[in-house]
Amino acid sequence: MSTLIHNAKIYLERERFAQALLVGDDGLIAAVGTEEEVRAAAQGLEPELYDAQGRTIVPGFNDSHQHLFNTGVFLSSVKLLGVTTIAEVIARGRRYIEENRPAAGEVVHGMGWNQDYFTDEHRLLTRHDLDKISTEHPIIFDRACGHILTCNTKALEMAGITVDTAPNPGGAIDIENGELTGVFRENARSQVRVLLAEKSLELKKRLLRTAIRHANETGVTSVQTTDIRNKDWATTLQAFEEVLGEDRSIRAYHQFAFMNKNDLQAFFDKGYRMGQGDAYNRIGPLKLFVDGSLGARTALMRQPYADDPSTQGIATLTEEELDTLVGMAVERNCGAVIHAIGDAAVENVLNCYDKFCHDGQNPLRLGIIHVQITDYPLLERFKKNDILALVQPIFLHYDTKIVEDRVGKELAATSYAFRTLKDLGVHTSYGTDSPIEDMNPIDNLFCAVTRKTLDGVDRPGFHTEECVDIYDAVDAYTAESAYVSFEENVKGRLFKGYYADLVVLSRDIFTIDPDEILTVKVDATMVGGKFVFQR
Repeated sequence: MSTLIHNAKIYLERERFAQALLVGDDGLIAAVGTEEEVRAAAQGLEPELYDAQGRTIVPGFNDSHQHLFNTGVFLSSVKLLGVTTIAEVIARGRRYIEENRPAAGEVVHGMGWNQDYFTDEHRLLTRHDLDKISTEHPIIFDRACGHILTCNTKALEMAGITVDTAPNPGGAIDIENGELTGVFRENARSQVRVLLAEKSLELKKRLLRTAIRHANETGVTSVQTTDIRNKDWATTLQAFEEVLGEDRSIRAYHQFAFMNKNDLQAFFDKGYRMGQGDAYNRIGPLKLFVDGSLGARTALMRQPYADDPSTQGIATLTEEELDTLVGMAVERNCGAVIHAIGDAAVENVLNCYDKFCHDGQNPLRLGIIHVQITDYPLLERFKKNDILALVQPIFLHYDTKIVEDRVGKELAATSYAFRTLKDLGVHTSYGTDSPIEDMNPIDNLFCAVTRKTLDGVDRPGFHTEECVDIYDAVDAYTAESAYVSFEENVKGRLFKGYYADLVVLSRDIFTIDPDEILTVKVDATMVGGKFVFQR
């Protein structure tokens, strides 16, 4: 069934709008332009009419880096995002057990806590805190960044962890006064997360559908997602194949994550290659991690942390390992997008990419995810080899509260440099890293345009010289994200012949005061010519 959307303000490109749009039976845009032009193109089709009532329509938001399946896990676990006291963490854990009655020995999993928000005691959670929730159930609570977890004593016992246990390379197990604290960092996290039972295919499908519904409600029509990882990745991929084969309400491009050459080789040996799949479910580039997070002080820095000179963070891959893994991908005409937050991590990835990009050409669209702590010479190196930057403006909401303490004012001033990246001509796309932050694109756009925290509209933004305007922000979330996945000719604009993936907004995001962006709601979401959400 074709659809004619009329009485609209349809964003085409900077300061250029249309009034109407025709969606063909094939889910592509058949015509876009004035009311008269589009109605003429629709003659003889008898399309379904959609009166936009003057509202603004933008291309569907394309989250260039997140974890869709893990978002479903988050939405079904103990929710700790934004909790402001350790006491409330304990209360939520107890309440979850009371309401869900997990079986004896079943792991109670929570996600989202952040010690920097705690007002009762400003510290990491410990096993003694989680023992107050339960000594019968193993408890694993992941920090908001996903680079630290805390578990209770029962979990330590079940995982066989003692003070003599060596952490995995690229990880750390915290010990204080000769005792385990229950805190595991980076690659050591897997030593206790082994307790998290492998989920059945049916459970994975249910969790995935939960995440997709959330994406529909927030106007996210495409995700570039890191879910193909760990030993049970095959059933995760099968869940995507089956769910998206039945319910075509989102498009997924997989950033598959294998951190050692044997696992990566096994994946390639099964025949998987970048670009394989269809318009709704495709294999994308290799995803790697070379450091941790700023909040956890595991982001890899050139200099010691200003607020903890005992550490410069954690390198989760050696330079040799990084070169080997990227080389294996490039040999197979496969790209890579690499998590790098600290300035040393960003430098290491750029050094690696220098070996695979020549004469300023980057045909595989190698990129760096996060790109948080940088100086100007590092930023200029992105342009040298046309390296992509996949950034998360929403991180400003939390990180601006800690970044100067962590790295000092001078380095903080040249970090999260979204305007500089844009002015340098770097392909810069936006994402949320959901469930690290909520998937909501409106919050992300607000942070990009104002450099303010979500709770600080009345306060000055952080280094506002790095603000972008709303046109650049929307483009980074749509057209630039499409570029990352080699889809810039079919996605990210509302042009004839492009996918009819679009979002109807409650207010005109292009003309309102930037401080009012947070008031904008998603009224409707269309994917492939079909409405998948209407508010």
